[in-house]
Amino acid sequence: MDELLNEAPCGYLCLNGAGEIREMNRTLLRALGFEREELIGRHMETILTAANRIFYHTYFYPMLQLNGQANEIYLGLKTKDGQETPVLMSAARAERDGETVIDGFLLPMKQRIDHERDMLVAAKKLEELNRAKDEAHEALVRLHAELEEKQEKLVAVNQALEAQAYTDGLTGAWNRRHFETSLAASFATYERADVPFSLLLLDIDFFKKVNDTYGHPIGDEVLRRLAKLLREQSRDNDIVARYGGEEFAVILANADRDAAVQAAERYRLAAERTDMGDLRITISVGAATAGWGDTAPTLIARADQALYRSKTDGRNRVTFAQDNVG
Repeated sequence: MDELLNEAPCGYLCLNGAGEIREMNRTLLRALGFEREELIGRHMETILTAANRIFYHTYFYPMLQLNGQANEIYLGLKTKDGQETPVLMSAARAERDGETVIDGFLLPMKQRIDHERDMLVAAKKLEELNRAKDEAHEALVRLHAELEEKQEKLVAVNQALEAQAYTDGLTGAWNRRHFETSLAASFATYERADVPFSLLLLDIDFFKKVNDTYGHPIGDEVLRRLAKLLREQSRDNDIVARYGGEEFAVILANADRDAAVQAAERYRLAAERTDMGDLRITISVGAATAGWGDTAPTLIARADQALYRSKTDGRNRVTFAQDNVG
């Protein structure tokens, strides 16, 4: 490895196509507390926290496979002593020496911590100056301005982190992580207040053919336009998320079976009638309404089975999960 890269101020790692670590610079090794031989050949999961392993497999790695790159992804890395250290990782897939590799650069998330530390220092100075405000009025005014500026920066950093953590980078829809959190919250509301809700799984018909015929950039544009269309056809309290690949999920708040089928048909018709340049698309939809005894996995499984039935019955249709019974 080039010595400049080895001692770069940011972390660098190289993975093979299977996600195994081929190389890692000394900057990242020092940050994690590992020796090089402890990590080379090990899977990326070795340095990920448990929650981020799920995120890696359901979002980060699929995005790399789909787009060839993933920019500014928030990850929690696990140090040798078990501590979590947050980073922003940007990665790109490449072909080198006849092998598919993934190059990743990792930036430590120190900015937020620095702002919080500065705010505490500023607040302490403010308290001291308040006791002597007659003698230090001008300094107090300057400190107020400094504190307000740092608060604004902290809010901006927090908002950016939240958006990065819960938004799908390609489509602007909510990502898989936010979908899972929202689904758990919907179940909690349902169990506490008996407020019904439904889940839709939507899949673009023959999407592989779109990519093969028009190329991945057009396929990406189709995904972005469909995500925008789904949001436009949804209520403010509905959750539209990219579930994976060309599949989207919609959590319909306060929606029973009839409302779920009506919403699903609305999405299906809107997709069918929307001009997307040189091509048109259709979607297949599986719908399920939460019932007593359901859990997140069982509700997803029922919606997925209904989606499968829509596909096998000819596509461009809506199937409700109960229609599959028997």
